[in-house]
Amino acid sequence: MSTSYNRIAGQSLERLAALSDGIFAIAMTLLVLDLRIPVLEIAHSQQPIWESGALQSEQILVDALLKLSPRLLVYFMSFMTLGIFWLGQQTQLNHFACSDRNLAWNHLAFLLMVSVMPFSTGLLADFITYRLALVIYWLNLLLLGMMLLRSWRYAHRAGLMKEGVAEIQSAIERRIVIYQALYAFGALLCVINTYLSIAFIVLVQLNAALAPRIRLLNRF
Repeated sequence: MSTSYNRIAGQSLERLAALSDGIFAIAMTLLVLDLRIPVLEIAHSQQPIWESGALQSEQILVDALLKLSPRLLVYFMSFMTLGIFWLGQQTQLNHFACSDRNLAWNHLAFLLMVSVMPFSTGLLADFITYRLALVIYWLNLLLLGMMLLRSWRYAHRAGLMKEGVAEIQSAIERRIVIYQALYAFGALLCVINTYLSIAFIVLVQLNAALAPRIRLLNRF
């Protein structure tokens, strides 16, 4: 009897983990490329300040860096986002006994959302006061969470889990759902102010990173 290709495709967890690490590394690197040295100009002149001989005032540089601060904030938020989802995916892969074609494609869809993160980050950095830019960024977060939840539930149904993992299944699913609900609430805050949304999302991410060290937050 011949073996179906779909039964033997996508079984290597090691190759999937290696591909994931590479795409996450590239996406994280692309984020910083959107941070550029500010072009300083002398007041009432279009001539770049470094061509004029010297800085007239260090305050000019300070002012230029302050104008760059929104981009730094969005960069920090997105780097935290990718770090959190990289850790989430690695946690899942560590609890899988094997993979199959469907699980591999689900993680490829997850990596597609990872590769889109530099775009949604750049869009939000350029239009940080626009609600649409914030909503697009949140949709990126939502799809990342949905793909992780989908892969975890599929692996459970398909019997791809290691032994003894069933007892932690609800804890992992609950964590994904809770944080996605918090991200959604943060996105809704853009009705008031997009900076308020960003501040809330950053706090949620800091909670995700620090919760294992803070007893009261371990429930998440």
